[in-house]
Amino acid sequence: MTNRAGTGGGSLPRILVFSTNNISDPGIDLAGSRHLHYPATVSTITVPCSSGIQPAWIVHAIESGFDGVFIATDGDECAYLPDCNERSARIAAEAQEQLRSLGYPAQRVRMAALCSVCAEPFVNHMREFSQMLAALAPTGTGEEAA
Repeated sequence: MTNRAGTGGGSLPRILVFSTNNISDPGIDLAGSRHLHYPATVSTITVPCSSGIQPAWIVHAIESGFDGVFIATDGDECAYLPDCNERSARIAAEAQEQLRSLGYPAQRVRMAALCSVCAEPFVNHMREFSQMLAALAPTGTGEEAA
């Protein structure tokens, strides 16, 4: 069993990324095809539109052991809804509020727009988010501080 972030083992935090299949997925794929390095503890789930994510999914991910959840939105390029960013921001805010009520810091949820050529920004987001999460107590330790 590997040690998690904050337990002295030096492992990186686990991050779940909700990515959209038309816009942010190609940017994430480009990071891989260009061999750009970001934490290997990043996992992605593809969704058609980030405004379809349920806050309960984010809470479930944190309660299931992910240290953070990143929502990669399409920005103004969403093919489904003109107000996708606003809807996604409300979903992220609701998830943060639910996490706070459970004793988790709201910083465990982050959101940013990523385009189909945003390989470097994606890598930078993952590195920065991982570093921030490493400074928090790992999920499930009972040492969360709001």
